[in-house]
Amino acid sequence: MSFTGKVAIVTGAGSGMGRATAVLLAGRGAAVTVVGRRANKLDEVVEEIEKAGGRALAVSADVGDAADVERAVAETVSHFGALHYAVNNAGVAGRQIPTGELPLEEWQRVRSINLDGLFYGLRYEIPAMLASGGGAIVNISSVFADLGGPAVQYSTAKHGIRGLTRTAAKEYGSRGIRVNELQPGIIESEMTEADPAGTRRVAERGVPLGRIGTGEEIAAAVAFLLSDEASYITGAHLAVDGGFLA
Repeated sequence: MSFTGKVAIVTGAGSGMGRATAVLLAGRGAAVTVVGRRANKLDEVVEEIEKAGGRALAVSADVGDAADVERAVAETVSHFGALHYAVNNAGVAGRQIPTGELPLEEWQRVRSINLDGLFYGLRYEIPAMLASGGGAIVNISSVFADLGGPAVQYSTAKHGIRGLTRTAAKEYGSRGIRVNELQPGIIESEMTEADPAGTRRVAERGVPLGRIGTGEEIAAAVAFLLSDEASYITGAHLAVDGGFLA
């Protein structure tokens, strides 16, 4: 699964699944642009990649801002000369408030990052990939793309990712771009670290494998979907959840 000579962009790459994915892709030969809002975290990822002999570029950006996403893609192409892979991973959790009581600003905040931000990624990544001869995209959703709750704004945005993924896959398959969705379950992250005991209880009770997943396990699945080993897979959704949806 070599990505030598290829260029990738990973959003939400400052920590967790995004960081693990960027490091794995770089370790397999890709030049990687890491995108996120915290410049210091991005710099740490670039340093890790470069120390291992890889190539990386940090672009501080808010995926909820279309101009920021456009700039991140443009800087990637300017710096590395092309774009072949994209992992649209950036997202935020939503507060668990009943639908009839949810503040409008909370709805808009989560939607702007989790759904609008992913659309902005596709909007600017796809033309860059077409100009580079094609490629592959993985959109990160959640097991809650198949379930209601726990927060209406979060679940709704994750459901929307499936529509974006399937439509783009149909539109661009004949033009050399594959688009797939990956659904993480309960994964080690800054969000789960905020309540480790609660997360552990949920994993023990609701995950057949009985544990929390790792960012590296998500990264391995992303790499497969991007690779030529998945050359006949597009418009699909893959749950990496320890059996949670089962």
